[in-house]
Amino acid sequence: MFVNLTDVFTMEDKQITMQEESELTQVEIGGAVFPVREQTPVSLTFMNIGKGKARIVGDVKMTFAMNCDRCLKPVEQTLALRFDREVFAPDTIGSIPDGADDQDFMDGYQLNVEDLLYNEIVMNWPMKVLCKPDCKGICRQCGQDLNTGTCDCDTFVPDPRMAVIKDIFNGNKEV
Repeated sequence: MFVNLTDVFTMEDKQITMQEESELTQVEIGGAVFPVREQTPVSLTFMNIGKGKARIVGDVKMTFAMNCDRCLKPVEQTLALRFDREVFAPDTIGSIPDGADDQDFMDGYQLNVEDLLYNEIVMNWPMKVLCKPDCKGICRQCGQDLNTGTCDCDTFVPDPRMAVIKDIFNGNKEV
């Protein structure tokens, strides 16, 4: 979905507020695809803040289907996105200050709302998703879900620095 910002860029103190439905049905992050289960309409406010400059303020809530990072159970994760960006008209490109946000979501005077949302989703994506805060995960050897019960696997991990001493004792070598 594209929004024309020509009026906002050219008219001093111009402000436009709108709500639009997002067309995102899934996002791809890190090679994995995450379907969007629920979302609220995207609330957007565009304000002129100077010649060829506009401010975009918006928010949206999106719920994604994911898997727990420890036990791999399906989980729904809700992201409440709030963003505040400055964008520049294409004829002011030479005067954009250093450190200004990248404008991959702008196409001339048109704002690509889907690209803006995707950027915000990636920046706010959780580092770790858990089905519950105390999730125990799965056994490394047999794959048993440790949240539902324990397994009889040997979980002892020897210290690799002591492997030489273990070899001496196992081989009945004389020291």
